[in-house]
Amino acid sequence: MRDVLDRLLPWWEDDQQVALATVVGTWKSAPRQPGAAMLVGADGEAVGSVSGGCVEGAVYELGQQVIDTGSPVLQRYGVSDDEAMGVGLTCGGILDIYVERVSRADFPELGEITADIAAGRPVAVATVVAHPDETHLGRRLVVRPEPEPVVGSLGSPRADAAVVDDARGMLAQGRTATLEYGPDGERRGEGMRVFVASYAPRPRMLVFGAIDFASAVARMGSFLGYHVTVCDARPVFATRSRFPDADEVVVSWPHRYVEAQVAQDALDARTVACVLTHDPKFDVPLLEVLLGEAAPDLAYIGAMGSRRTHEDRLARLREAGLGEHQLARLRSPIGLDLGARTPEETAVSIASEIIALRWGGGGEPLRETEGAIHRHPG
Repeated sequence: MRDVLDRLLPWWEDDQQVALATVVGTWKSAPRQPGAAMLVGADGEAVGSVSGGCVEGAVYELGQQVIDTGSPVLQRYGVSDDEAMGVGLTCGGILDIYVERVSRADFPELGEITADIAAGRPVAVATVVAHPDETHLGRRLVVRPEPEPVVGSLGSPRADAAVVDDARGMLAQGRTATLEYGPDGERRGEGMRVFVASYAPRPRMLVFGAIDFASAVARMGSFLGYHVTVCDARPVFATRSRFPDADEVVVSWPHRYVEAQVAQDALDARTVACVLTHDPKFDVPLLEVLLGEAAPDLAYIGAMGSRRTHEDRLARLREAGLGEHQLARLRSPIGLDLGARTPEETAVSIASEIIALRWGGGGEPLRETEGAIHRHPG
């Protein structure tokens, strides 16, 4: 929806009825990814694209039908590669497209969602796109990070709880996808499909120190959905070839880089920082900035080193004027106790601590715990 929002919002504000077609599933060589959208206006105007031109005509007609009836439709388009020039997608892919009517009455939450998107505030919209009971189609939840309340309902507390839990996880990763549940939100069931559209930039992972452990952490961070930046002052080590999984590799003194990022408001409460240099001339000035009053309260700040290195680092930071409440935010030695030895195992240890801190996990074996497996922070 994001790519057609500029045109959709004026129509919504004028209380016009518009058809919104959204790609909610793709297979094989589909031309557009989930979330791609197309509008069909009441005046016949078409905006956006769901397939790069392959099935827009059919979607346009379906959109006009949905405007008239008000009933949402989930439609699949696609054929095999050897038949692709005949009908449907010329690339041979498969698209599931959900078409719904949008107006002030149909989608009253759109104004606030648009305001969130414009302000860069994370928000997700979870919509039922398939269900054995057609009266459930189009029901939606508007999900924001905790402790913000959830708006809407899918029809039952069980379904709401399951989808909200998953949607918040997807929102934290900036991920958009369709999830499947049982009709009442059963996790091992099928029949109810819920499209979760996340409107948030990927959270950032800052990795300091261009060492072999950093390469493994960058790879893990990318796998978990982070936008990964590796920063080191040594150009011979901070190279793209050594960190192919990072989104960017920066050659700069780490503390100067973070100072610039803070000044640009480029860090937020979802950002995680992994200080892997374990060299006082790099990590002490860096941690002064990361833990200082000028920086935002990041989701995670971890620093690598032995226990002796950790105690020496704390002493240096105290001498620099940091208080105990600031030092308490530092996760050091970094990671959970998994017995890790290799860089890859250490990266799993660090990622485990980040995940546990984000969602309130304790790090114990699940067989030794009771209650809900999916915990909620706080």
